[in-house]
Amino acid sequence: MIVACSKHDPILPGVRHDIFDTHDIKVLNQDVPDLSQNIKEIYGDKDCEYKQDAKNNIWNDENKIYTGFANDSVVKSNQSPICVGKFIYTGLSTGQVIKINTITKKVVWMADVFKEHSLTGGTPMVDIVAHVGVDGRYVYAGGLGDAFCKLSAENGRKFWCVDISVPVDFIIVDNFAFVVGGDNNLYAVNTNNGDVNWMTMVKKQKTPKFDGKNLIVGKQKIDYKNGNILD
Repeated sequence: MIVACSKHDPILPGVRHDIFDTHDIKVLNQDVPDLSQNIKEIYGDKDCEYKQDAKNNIWNDENKIYTGFANDSVVKSNQSPICVGKFIYTGLSTGQVIKINTITKKVVWMADVFKEHSLTGGTPMVDIVAHVGVDGRYVYAGGLGDAFCKLSAENGRKFWCVDISVPVDFIIVDNFAFVVGGDNNLYAVNTNNGDVNWMTMVKKQKTPKFDGKNLIVGKQKIDYKNGNILD
């Protein structure tokens, strides 16, 4: 089953449908409520034996379990599948997130994670280079095609998407995702509804860290409540 795709995809041909409406980010400029001390473990089994190559093929040792679509313009990535029980989830350079049953070797669902405008003008830049995150019934994924999305782990349908290009891994603490965008802004995204409480410019495109009190991006320390740069 293919879920929620774009109107016209030059890589995967056919008439399809947008995964989400094209609209600008609206920043609420609101504080994030008090958070717990712990980052959620969203990146699955750290000993996942499945590997992914630059052509979107997925392997278990020398056995190919998924044959991907090649993309002539691939952004360098450390993308690898996330193992959760008998399933794996991963993002592709063609902008899709897929869920595969490792027992049957069947694709359970596929969903596009990019905005329609990413496919216009020249070579599409829709690679998913940040790891896909899985939090129970939900999958979080972001790509270079200006999309950070919350999907159903069961069937791949979208709950919301935010217009953020995602070049590095993100973190989730309680019900907030902290995402460094391709525009060098750090975003505080409410995972319940996709609202952006605040955004702030950072110096480096690095995966955020959380020390229980503050966010750290590169060498910068940031107040998680309001996004103020502390040092």
